[in-house]
Amino acid sequence: MTLPQTGTVAARGPETPLAAGADLHPAVAETHTAVVILVGDRAYKAKKPVDMGFLDFSSASARQRACIREVELNRRFSPDVYEGVGEFRGPGGLPPEPVVVMRRMPGSRRLSHLVAIGAPVTEHVRQVARLLATCHARSSRTTDISRAGTRDALLSRWESSFAQVREQGEGVAPLHGLEETEERVRRYLAGREDLFDRRIRQSRVVDGHGDLLAEDIFCLDDGPRLLDCLEFDDTLRHVDGLDDAAFLAMDLERLGAPDTAAYFLSCYSEYAGDPAPTSLWHHYVAYRAFVREKVAVLRAGQGAPEARSEAVRLAGITVGHLRTSAVRMILVGGLPGTGKSTLAAALADRLGLTLLSSDRIRKELSGKPPQAPAGAEYGRGIYSPEWTRRTYGELVARATALLSAGESVVADATWTSRELRGTATDAARLCSADLVPLVCSVPQAVADRRLTGRRPGPSDADAAIAQAMARAADPWPEAVQVDTGGVLASAVGQALAAIHPEGAGQRPPFRRPYMMPG
Repeated sequence: MTLPQTGTVAARGPETPLAAGADLHPAVAETHTAVVILVGDRAYKAKKPVDMGFLDFSSASARQRACIREVELNRRFSPDVYEGVGEFRGPGGLPPEPVVVMRRMPGSRRLSHLVAIGAPVTEHVRQVARLLATCHARSSRTTDISRAGTRDALLSRWESSFAQVREQGEGVAPLHGLEETEERVRRYLAGREDLFDRRIRQSRVVDGHGDLLAEDIFCLDDGPRLLDCLEFDDTLRHVDGLDDAAFLAMDLERLGAPDTAAYFLSCYSEYAGDPAPTSLWHHYVAYRAFVREKVAVLRAGQGAPEARSEAVRLAGITVGHLRTSAVRMILVGGLPGTGKSTLAAALADRLGLTLLSSDRIRKELSGKPPQAPAGAEYGRGIYSPEWTRRTYGELVARATALLSAGESVVADATWTSRELRGTATDAARLCSADLVPLVCSVPQAVADRRLTGRRPGPSDADAAIAQAMARAADPWPEAVQVDTGGVLASAVGQALAAIHPEGAGQRPPFRRPYMMPG
């Protein structure tokens, strides 16, 4: 074997004993595209001579270029690990085989191993998040890189993976949940072009790692080392920084550590100064799970027996996060005294959503403080039909802007008018958001008692106004009735069952904001 001593991939001297304490017994590891040979304190990675469509290593020259590129790119994250590109030479004049030469990392410090044995990893993942955010901040920003972050570019990557899984998965692994995955991906992206354009304007698209897995991260005493970034296709590495981070979050969840995954994304977002909507967190985690599912399908086709069950598991992670990422406009309606505002606030708090209140918007438009009484009868003043249409128009406009940005909303209003409900339905359709209509219901005596004892607040409705509204209300048969006559927890449970009918009894994926306990 030979190592070049000049050029951008020249070998480095043994200045740092990174492999101290490592198991130095010889070993061989294999992926679907490479073979890694571990000898002494060095690791030698050779590319397989394969053509998988999305990469082509069938020629020695292609493998040479890939090895050189791998060293150049990975030195951004771990400059003291990647020594250079060498050659394996065989007897009888066989052509040399290019190999990436690395310092051998201690297997006991692999992040995936630490997670598997239940070792504390909170500080390690925080350091990984900081290193990744720092590398992203240093990444170049070009027009070509930014173009890879558009909504249409992401959709194209999804569609390419769909096609590969369908082609390679036939007879290899069950295509669990693929139809639902395709439908949910296309629906989410259809209404979110503004969100991705804003991410580009904020310079969130970077030349990242592209393949950040826990098994390729080593948690050393002087900080983490991130190995094995994606080198065979620049466009797959040109991604939103949050997308890049989501790969590791997905992998940590796959390894049975969803809380650690959530903590990692929280840390990354803090270090990157990235206030991305929750839906984008989950969409990117779903995308990364599906990419890994595609790899599992390919490995199953190569004869790896465990890859079949892995593909099914990853499909479940994909679908779970896509369901959670769905952008929703939740209408919480009902007559005064039914507890709609209490339920709406509880749902917004429970789900981490934006709450929009017609009562507050009405007072805001009139220039009055929320607690100030309007001094107007039903149907007059700021409660006239014209004012009501203006109020609901503003509420729907604000909801539309949030939905387009990937933010789900809870819209608290009576929603007794079929015409005004129609504006909300149109907004949800425009933004490819799920409309969830909920109507609160209690016995009249309960509502009257609540109105009688109500303290001053944004709503000015009393029992007489409630009765007048009831007489004018249009039927709302499509709304899910929520009994709000009992304890609040019961009403919230009924509402959540309507919002997430497919997730009953299942542990939902993590959600932000999240901080590790302890």
